Amino acid sequence: MSAMPLNEVQAKLPELIHALAPGEQVTITENDMPVAQLVSMQTPPARRILGSMRGTVTYMAPDFDAPLEDFREYMQ
Repeated sequence: MSAMPLNEVQAKLPELIHALAPGEQVTITENDMPVAQLVSMQTPPARRILGSMRGTVTYMAPDFDAPLEDFREYMQ
């Protein structure tokens, strides 16, 4: 959706607004001339922060970092 005539936008504005992806924009035209631009203000989900789950592991087996039996022959 890059350009739409004004009369078409007036007829279905709510659907058009909800269909816009974050950052997407639609140019509204009248008599084939651009008169306005509709831009979605939704922001993408926040980025994950490294270390934000620190301290949430409550149990770790004592042999957690011990070599696995399946790989013993590769380690010799």
